[in-house]
Amino acid sequence: MNHPYKPIQKSGGILAPLCYALPVLNETPTERAALEWLYSTQLFGIKLGLDNTRKLLGVLGLPKEGQKYIHVAGTNGKGSVCAFLHGLFRASGLSAGLFTSPHLVHFRERIRDGERQISSAEISRGIETLKKITADWQTPPTFFELTFALGMDWFRKRELEWAVLETGMGGRLDATNTITPEVCVITNIGFDHQSSLGNTLEAIASEKAGIIKPGVPVVTIKQKPEVMKIIADTARERGAPLTIVTTPIRGYQIGLLGQHQLWNATLAVAAFKAAGFKPREPVLRQGLRDVEWPARFQRFDNENMVLDGAHNQDSIDTLVRVWQQFFQRERAQIVFGCVKGRELVPLLRSLQSIAAGWHFTNFESQRAELPEDVQGHLKSLYGDQMQSSVHASPEHALNSARKHPERVLVTGSLYLVGEVLAQLRGEKEWFQSSLQ
Repeated sequence: MNHPYKPIQKSGGILAPLCYALPVLNETPTERAALEWLYSTQLFGIKLGLDNTRKLLGVLGLPKEGQKYIHVAGTNGKGSVCAFLHGLFRASGLSAGLFTSPHLVHFRERIRDGERQISSAEISRGIETLKKITADWQTPPTFFELTFALGMDWFRKRELEWAVLETGMGGRLDATNTITPEVCVITNIGFDHQSSLGNTLEAIASEKAGIIKPGVPVVTIKQKPEVMKIIADTARERGAPLTIVTTPIRGYQIGLLGQHQLWNATLAVAAFKAAGFKPREPVLRQGLRDVEWPARFQRFDNENMVLDGAHNQDSIDTLVRVWQQFFQRERAQIVFGCVKGRELVPLLRSLQSIAAGWHFTNFESQRAELPEDVQGHLKSLYGDQMQSSVHASPEHALNSARKHPERVLVTGSLYLVGEVLAQLRGEKEWFQSSLQ
């Protein structure tokens, strides 16, 4: 196989499968210019709705006839479920597509199959095509709509039979909801993106359940009663067979850490079977073991560090439980940054149970909350009882945290964690900040 990516071993992590580093000196000026144009479309913001995406896919002749999809929505765990599904496809000998967001280090992570990520030349050509198509549109497509179209076009050109699609936000009006899948998957639903999705669990669940299609099997886990009712009612109204996972899978080594990942793995297996596959034991064992999904309680033991992209109440609470599962009463020097609009007091209160000290930092995103403001929330809770400091960059925050004997935990935002991950991998020059 002529592989453009060099396989490397994750630094210091336990259960660390091979992952693919970005090729050194392979980002062309053409690709950089194309991505700069694409990132500039983030100024149009997030526009929930399907008309622009349908128009864009229609011009491109997409979706490809005969291509099949598994569509994944939810608040927490949807990326991990997608990763487990992709691992099951690979273990079955199928090079399925995978569309996820946001990226951690480089845009290419968003669009891949079982063999490789989208290449520099493919990004350049694809974005140039999209740029020409949409040049005179009165309502310009958003960053996410363009990225989804780029991915769908790449999946067609790769002649992939299957693709796993993760929603960006919500579900009902998400660009990915323009396709009809073979299976719909709904992961754990909690509070997040309330300004766009609603302030109640029922409202958020209604948006997520919007991916359910008439007659298409739905797979979910046992949810909070008000959420479960929305999903069950929607599935019944649309004649969609509903499978509810109530027991986590046992007896398998899985490649992601934490008890909650057992549920995500179980959900992926149930969805894989609902898609018509009958995986043998070797496929299940390999597919669940060899999964790679960075920044989900990712341990870098050589660095005495853990990275976790938890950024809402449910995921922060899960992070605390997993930390206590692995490290018992050990406390952390917490490097924390988050985007604007979070209800910080509950998040900080939850993390305080494992905190030895706090290092609040800015990071490369226009959405980043000022670290001084985050520190102010901590002081409103604990006064000067807790050691805390403010830093202009993650690098400075890490230097401060490493002066202490405790293990370092980096959390609060996938954007922050991605920036730190690039530094740990020696790929700082590859890091690309994104708003979405």
